[in-house]
Amino acid sequence: MRGRGGARGSRTPSAPWSRLKPVDLDPLESMGLPSKGDSRLLDFKTQERYYTKIVERYMTFCSDAGERDELLRRFASLELSTISKHENSIAKVIPSSSSLVSNRLSMAPATIPSNTKGLSDVLSALRKLREGIVASKRVDDFAIQVYLFCIRLSVLVRHPESYHPAILHLLRRIQPLHSMTSVEMSEVVGYLVLDTACRRNDLAEAFAVRHKYRLRDAKVDMVLDALAHDNYIEFNRLKRRVDGHKAKLLEYADEGMRKHLLKCFGRAYLSVDLDFLESCADSKWGSLTAEDGVGWELDGGKVVIRKVKAR
Repeated sequence: MRGRGGARGSRTPSAPWSRLKPVDLDPLESMGLPSKGDSRLLDFKTQERYYTKIVERYMTFCSDAGERDELLRRFASLELSTISKHENSIAKVIPSSSSLVSNRLSMAPATIPSNTKGLSDVLSALRKLREGIVASKRVDDFAIQVYLFCIRLSVLVRHPESYHPAILHLLRRIQPLHSMTSVEMSEVVGYLVLDTACRRNDLAEAFAVRHKYRLRDAKVDMVLDALAHDNYIEFNRLKRRVDGHKAKLLEYADEGMRKHLLKCFGRAYLSVDLDFLESCADSKWGSLTAEDGVGWELDGGKVVIRKVKAR
């Protein structure tokens, strides 16, 4: 005889919730921002475990890319997607405060290339971890390690909203209490000097930062000299000689320097060999006309810049 609810004897009906699959939470996304009330990342051990997961995700991203060229392409894809979102934003000038990083990292899924989502998740997680380190007032080797990792990665994807505040916190808050090595110090100050000169276009401040932190880096000095003299040919040569991180920072000044070079050609020449122009500008004719707005005429292997008026 069945009891109420159709159960046989003492057997109880199955709970409907038991049929649901457990939610598979992403370990990086499961953590919330300390500034939004999630206090889990204030614990030092939790911070270290979370950082391990971040590094694992980053290594997986690099492994999935395979070849170096594909990895660089994915870095560039994320860079382009974040720049596109930034340009469409109402606020064109964003302060370098770490509290605003989420505006760029919390992109809608449709705007993030599928093969770069892993990298976007890493950047978002690093922001949470940095907030936890700041809120817990942690100043030790681990804090330096996290900040260096964040800075290097953010520079590679040209994400100043991440690397600029991280550099400032590292130099102003952590370094005075827990020193970096001389190599690490030179690296970070070099990034700050180049970012100031190339992205922020403030040469005077760049020289001041170099003097303040007593930076001794011959390549950084040569870059500053090239910028001060508007020497695009030397600047372009140095871009190939510096490491990949510094080369990314130099890209901010590339367009402005090349346009200045083209203006010099316009003032100094009536015509010039196409090969010579492309070599000096480090750009093909098609790019010069489409991207740099060059309106000169191409006549075979020569570029006619100005025509002499007949009297």
